[in-house]
Amino acid sequence: MQPLSDRLSVPSLGTLTNGTIGEVQMSGHPSEPSKQVSRSGRNLHQAQETVYRFLLDIVKTWPPEEVLLEFKHLFLYHVETTSAGAIHAVYEIVFSNNEEEFRNTLKRSCYILVNNWDASRNFKPIQELIKVFEDSSLDRQTISPTLKRLRVWIDTFRRGKDYEELKLFASRYDESPEAPWSNRYTSYLLVPQYINSANPIEQREAARALSMQLKDKFKFRLAMYIAKSQSATSPERLPENPTVLGDNVLQLIKTIVAKRGQFSYANLANIFINQTHQLSYKEFKRELKRYLIVSIDGNELTETLQARFTEKLDPLYLDYDHETLNEALILRTCNRIIEHLTTENRQDPSPLFVLLVSQGSPLTLVIVLLKLILICRNARTHLEAQIAELIRYYKNFPEDECRWVVNFLEIFNVTFAIYAENVQYNLIKMDKTQEPLHIPKALQNLDAYRVFSQLKREVMPKLSDEVELTETFE
Repeated sequence: MQPLSDRLSVPSLGTLTNGTIGEVQMSGHPSEPSKQVSRSGRNLHQAQETVYRFLLDIVKTWPPEEVLLEFKHLFLYHVETTSAGAIHAVYEIVFSNNEEEFRNTLKRSCYILVNNWDASRNFKPIQELIKVFEDSSLDRQTISPTLKRLRVWIDTFRRGKDYEELKLFASRYDESPEAPWSNRYTSYLLVPQYINSANPIEQREAARALSMQLKDKFKFRLAMYIAKSQSATSPERLPENPTVLGDNVLQLIKTIVAKRGQFSYANLANIFINQTHQLSYKEFKRELKRYLIVSIDGNELTETLQARFTEKLDPLYLDYDHETLNEALILRTCNRIIEHLTTENRQDPSPLFVLLVSQGSPLTLVIVLLKLILICRNARTHLEAQIAELIRYYKNFPEDECRWVVNFLEIFNVTFAIYAENVQYNLIKMDKTQEPLHIPKALQNLDAYRVFSQLKREVMPKLSDEVELTETFE
């Protein structure tokens, strides 16, 4: 796929909020008094544009190692490059003494490179780009005021959130046992990057592309593992299990897929949608509570969820109670329930999440979340962003100390790969003497069945469609 930055002109970040770039051309030495306008005027935006166009030109035509060297000359060493205009532009940006605009310039410059290399499936330079910020020369003392300011700003960048987000693009390659356990869920950690309209378009496009690649990789590896683990292949020739659930993943998939026919989650969702589309919003909230807890095992757990959903839903958007239901209300309501089940302040896990996951009911929580997405697929991006916040909260804990959270994430990953992706899983009975699948789950002999998968054809939404939905209703 051709990168968006190849197909469109590259506006500066300042251009997006402060109007079009003017016709004034840079001339003379940047220290001249007449150039003080660069502190807040058009010359700053023009300088950013110069840097972006220079990097965009060379990344499409030069070897990656030469592109990386030019990047370091511009932002780390501040020495002459093949483009006098580019080094002069970086001077203008540093001279403006606007650290925020410098950080925006550096960030977007990184993603111009990342996006183009990723589109050409040239992944190693992305890793090298991230390592650039570990250069020991950044810690050396200097008497140059310009270079000193540049290094202070670079150091602030590499200690901040922007660099942490950039490093996600290298985590895909680190699958060693010593790698942070959160690396397994990079596809979710990338979601907040591509739904944030304040990020450069190159960053959002690169984050979305990588997230989809990682999801596709997981789906493929899961399907291969399931297929091979049920064949006569010797254990040493089995593909690696893409989950940390061990052999239990096969039993989990059978348990989830076994719920078929009129009681399947997809069928229940369709029935709910058809029965509620003309109701008032108040009536919809009442029916939603019933829908979410139907078929949940355990009376005590059902009562707990019923009480929590009543507490959350009854006072929600009271001004709309007597209005006819519409898609915007459905999306906003599902998003609020998702927050109630995950994190309500995007910092700490919600009490209901901790209750369900810590007390051994992660599958119940996952199924409730799945039910919400099956009636409102547009809420999935918000759900994955919430999952990312949970991962961020727990990622600094050793995996052994938050095993119950990891277990939830694994079950979530597998369940959504089965029900919400473009791969369809089916159970086929191998022993005709065994009982049929419609009997109670507790009595089923799932060992008599094998799991088969097949690809479904689905049209993926565009990035602009997803962003529009999250921005319009949130």
